Amino acid sequence: MPISPNQGSTGGGTTVTITGTNLGGATAVRFGTKTATITANTPTSVTVTSPSGTGTVPVTVTTPGGTSNPLSFFYVGAPFKSSIGPVSGATAGGNTVTINGSGLTTATAVNFGAATATPTVVNDGQLTVTVPAGAAAGPVGVSVTTAGGTNNGLSYTYVDVPTIGTLNPNSGPASGGTVVTITGTNFSTTQSVVFGVTPAPFSVISDTTISVVTPPTPDGAPGPADVIVTTSGGSVTADDGFTYLAGPGI
Repeated sequence: MPISPNQGSTGGGTTVTITGTNLGGATAVRFGTKTATITANTPTSVTVTSPSGTGTVPVTVTTPGGTSNPLSFFYVGAPFKSSIGPVSGATAGGNTVTINGSGLTTATAVNFGAATATPTVVNDGQLTVTVPAGAAAGPVGVSVTTAGGTNNGLSYTYVDVPTIGTLNPNSGPASGGTVVTITGTNFSTTQSVVFGVTPAPFSVISDTTISVVTPPTPDGAPGPADVIVTTSGGSVTADDGFTYLAGPGI
């Protein structure tokens, strides 16, 4: 006589189907000492709503012909989430985040706002999940659903891809050291600014402004260089956005 599912929330409310023979006319289904609510019954199955409980309990079906052998049902507590990382990413989704907590073994879904993703359970204290696309930039609540229920309390921020407007100045010596102001959009989560192939030190002034100090060119040669800004929302390139100038010669 199988039972499906064989685990559910300590708070009760799980729809459970028991299959077997001679189950018609069931008068009671008990989870340990508690009686479940019967919602459907045929000669080969009984569907019930589980009562609240803890631990592992025997489940029996009683009909006019007697009481069945017991099956085991496992009560699972609601999950607890302690952290999520990274806490932001592209509105298009696709990056992997890690959620830490406890009671995560039976996780079946992670919701980012209204969008749902299927997690990979690492162990009872950790899972990973690929972030689904978001409806718009901004923070959303993150919830984890397990056999024990759903728990909220974490937040994830969707970030739009950055754009570059202007660089001022847009040229300077090949030896580097020029302070450049980059204007654009969605710069708050900037992770790197690269001139050509060389990372540059930067400061985020606002969501629309970055201050950066140009690095020297790798070989000291003048010429144009692409400028690449990378944020949690993705990367944008200003093709030939900065020109390294040759120094004077006598």
